[in-house]
Amino acid sequence: MTTSNKNNLKSLLIVVALLLVLNVFSGYFFHRFDLTNDKRYTLSTISLNIIKQVQNPLYVKIYLQGDLPAEFKRLQSETRDLFEEFQAYNKNIVFEFVDPLENEDESMDNIKNLYQKGLTPINITVDDKGKQSQAMVFPWAIAVYNNKEVNIPLLKNIMGASTTQKVIGSVQHLEYSIADAINKITKEKQKKVAVIKGNGELQDVQIAKFLMQVRESYHIGPFTLDSVAKNPMGSLEALQKYDLAIIAKPTETFTDSEKQVLDQFIVNGGKTLWLVDQVNMEMDSLYNDSGATLAFPRDLNLNDMFFKYGFRINPDLVKDEQGSPIKLATGDPGSSAQFQDFNWKFAPQVYPISKHPIVKNLGGIKFDFANPIDTLKNGIKKTVLLQSSRYSKKIGSPVEINLSSVAETTSPNDYLSKGNIPLSVLLEGSFHSMFENRVLPFEQKTFEAKGQANKMIVISDGDLIRNQLDKNFQPVELGYDQRSGNLYDNKDFLMNCVNYLLDDNGLINIRSKDLELPLLDKKKVYESYTTTQFITIGLPLFILALFGVVFTFLRKKKYAK
Repeated sequence: MTTSNKNNLKSLLIVVALLLVLNVFSGYFFHRFDLTNDKRYTLSTISLNIIKQVQNPLYVKIYLQGDLPAEFKRLQSETRDLFEEFQAYNKNIVFEFVDPLENEDESMDNIKNLYQKGLTPINITVDDKGKQSQAMVFPWAIAVYNNKEVNIPLLKNIMGASTTQKVIGSVQHLEYSIADAINKITKEKQKKVAVIKGNGELQDVQIAKFLMQVRESYHIGPFTLDSVAKNPMGSLEALQKYDLAIIAKPTETFTDSEKQVLDQFIVNGGKTLWLVDQVNMEMDSLYNDSGATLAFPRDLNLNDMFFKYGFRINPDLVKDEQGSPIKLATGDPGSSAQFQDFNWKFAPQVYPISKHPIVKNLGGIKFDFANPIDTLKNGIKKTVLLQSSRYSKKIGSPVEINLSSVAETTSPNDYLSKGNIPLSVLLEGSFHSMFENRVLPFEQKTFEAKGQANKMIVISDGDLIRNQLDKNFQPVELGYDQRSGNLYDNKDFLMNCVNYLLDDNGLINIRSKDLELPLLDKKKVYESYTTTQFITIGLPLFILALFGVVFTFLRKKKYAK
């Protein structure tokens, strides 16, 4: 063997040895590189912690398969990439893509089964070079773990948005949707939520959809304050076993003893979600012969308590040009009724502008007869989560509300220096008891004047949590308005509030992730279709042919001599 061959063999053996060493060491070290600008495939620490909870096989069926429109193929691709990322960190996660419409003989049965599980499809119009057709898509997945099952929504509803915009918004929520579902199905419920009763709050059927959603992650149960009159200390001790209290649209006055129980629950670290109306006004009361009714202040005896915590809900109504649609009958009396859409300004349609994780990336949220919130200086940190538009104002009560107001004309001058009224506020800090330096309604040896670090959320509209009922008095989806057919983001907002107040694994922070998802502009593609085809297909072929001709010519010229 020559010296040259020996050196080559030696180099080859060294390279092989290095590769073997690197392969052995790579088995002990795991790292994935994300080269995207927005770090789209870099899972958050929260997601990684949730993945570690999966100790047994977790099977996921994803119903994004088949002949999908272009936008949904992008959603399919992003979903696949993200599940592969989850699977890379835990091999117990197994997923597959399924086409529920693949077999025509079984498709109807499949659709029926998915409907029963709450997986509703969407019908979209596919526009291909001016030709329109209808397509049914199931943007859902189902995860199964230890005989437990949970639905994973893959498409986020964004009212008024195009399909492309919905896909972009959905991709931003994908990690949250998947991590939240895995957390629900693998983690045992620990924290407890109390729904306060006894002061005319909303009935269970009116908040059924919210209760069902909360029940997936937390223990939840009613807690009546009626027992405070007979056994105040027993009621306080029982309430303190809960982590969060939800007060949904009370309509009856709170006694001082009931306030002391709630106050000491808060001072001792209990979280609260207040949904309070300070004006007595219901939409149903307008549907009478006159189309009008009187809105008047509601006395709940909570003003001094709220003032101590650092806020005030005023007995006014918010009137907003960015209202919600309402259908009203038009035409002369006696003729056949015709219905027309109007802008109902007493139902503000709020789009969050705050960057706080609770509201970031949410769509429209519908209010009904909301009240303004004032914040007061008392050392508590206050964050305005939701506010009315710049073209809104306060209407004092008592006042007559009339359906005929939909016909009034306004101008921007009517709202100078009046808009952006707070409708929901987050308060964080150490709350002082409203009974500090005051005589207590009932004797309490464990009374605390100042509490530990805590937080609460105030919403000045009790109807924001209310789901409507259909003709059979069954609850419809929370946020769905039967009068207009619009679906608002009320449920997502409320669940974000609950998750944030209960510090649920920091899941809420995943929502704040910003992604850039460049999609093709169909209009521009159609306008330059021929040019694009030539550049992407014809030009490379032309360059290749030109190279072949030049190469052949030079070769002949070289060897002709």
